[in-house]
Amino acid sequence: MTTPPPDFQFDPIFDPGDDLTARVRRVRDGETTVSLRLESMLTAVDSANPSLNAFHEVLADSARATAASIDARLAAGDDPGPLAGSVIAVKDNFCTTEGHTTCGSRMLENYRSPFDATAITRLRDAGATLVGKTNMDEFAMGSSSEHCAWGPVRNPHGINRVPGGSSGGSAAAVAAGISDAAVGSDTGGSIRQPAAFCGCVGFKPTYGRISRYGLVAFGSSLDQIGPLARSVRDAATIYEAMAGIDPNDATTSDLTVEPSLLDGPFDPSSLRVGIPREHCTNRNHPGVSERLEQTIDALRAAGATIVDIDLPLTDHGISTYYVIAPAEASSNLSRYDGIRYGYRADPRPGESLETLYARTRSEGFGPEVQRRIMLGTYVLSAGYYDAYYKRALQVRRLIKHEFDAAFTKCDVLLGPTSPHPAFQIGAELDLLSMYLNDVYTVNANIAGIPAISIPGGMVEEDGETLPMGIHLQTPAFCEKSLFRIASTVESMLRSD
Repeated sequence: MTTPPPDFQFDPIFDPGDDLTARVRRVRDGETTVSLRLESMLTAVDSANPSLNAFHEVLADSARATAASIDARLAAGDDPGPLAGSVIAVKDNFCTTEGHTTCGSRMLENYRSPFDATAITRLRDAGATLVGKTNMDEFAMGSSSEHCAWGPVRNPHGINRVPGGSSGGSAAAVAAGISDAAVGSDTGGSIRQPAAFCGCVGFKPTYGRISRYGLVAFGSSLDQIGPLARSVRDAATIYEAMAGIDPNDATTSDLTVEPSLLDGPFDPSSLRVGIPREHCTNRNHPGVSERLEQTIDALRAAGATIVDIDLPLTDHGISTYYVIAPAEASSNLSRYDGIRYGYRADPRPGESLETLYARTRSEGFGPEVQRRIMLGTYVLSAGYYDAYYKRALQVRRLIKHEFDAAFTKCDVLLGPTSPHPAFQIGAELDLLSMYLNDVYTVNANIAGIPAISIPGGMVEEDGETLPMGIHLQTPAFCEKSLFRIASTVESMLRSD
């Protein structure tokens, strides 16, 4: 097992006064420069990444050029944007003109994108400096960031622990302080669960709030883009830079993106907080249950109305997800045939094209990706389409109706992000146990509603102290309310 260099100390406990706004302000006030901030961050990356494996590729040269350009604009009196001075990491399934876009897979090991994803373009336009591409579960398929062609990512809170997945590299980079924030993708919890495991904030918006153009597709009706950050305010700032309608993505909404925290946190006494009974079961780790109860008690003491909510379809979400997502993945990944781009197996004399396709995919894709492609192909086949895929779409609609009904009784749903803290790298988890990591997060993707995970405190597990996450959900397109409520809960937990 790789251990941290003795001269490097992980310090993942964040000072709430040193958020992204404060760091950007120091640059604007002339206390430092973007270039100096970047060099400090690159030094930290060089020190920590051999242990964490958070970054697959560090974009040092292009980052330095960007930082120098922003410094020059600031010196000339220009406004480079609200993120000028920030250093941000990018999950390796976003197309970027710098570096490679590998999706953690041998299939795209040498792929370079000729264009930037819309979310990346908007971050650049807002003044962000992109420091590198982060490791991930291959094609975003996993809950531990162990299914990566470049080796597993490790959790800064415990080098022998997983950081969650599939955006584990992004979460680890933020938690270790080797990027100010990061961008990830969330298909069933892949931003929020790593945020919970690593003790940072992870947010996914309503489906259609942020353009998916340039995000390498896994499950097109489920994939959403969002930030991982040190605070709710940081997450809101990055979200606002990326959100909005995009002519390149017909699924984006034309609703106005409101400033999220302009009005400050909510008064807790005005809140109706729904607690799903199905999220408070004995499947939860004792420490997770304890921290959840403490959070509920703090809200109740602050005057919030606590409402018991029934979400009986909670456990059906995993089954629904693992029909819809693999079905869409089998279609999206069919383009990787080794002919147009990506990895190609060495042709053999007399080999048919179909055999070459099959060998290319068996050699280029890892076992988890192959498993999901085969499952997706099966549920879409003529004999099983109605029994599985059509039925899953019907359950999806019922899950959406269930959330709609719940939100008539409360303003926000609150529960744990994951049933347990980060588990050991290489743990012998069966497939069902691994998939159940997302039992509390997946239905937000199925219903298309916004959700956020915030640090909920620390729990004891096998002699180690590890983070857990508090999960908050609101109705579709209520991002402003969600951020304000999350900021309220965050302040209460930090003062605890």
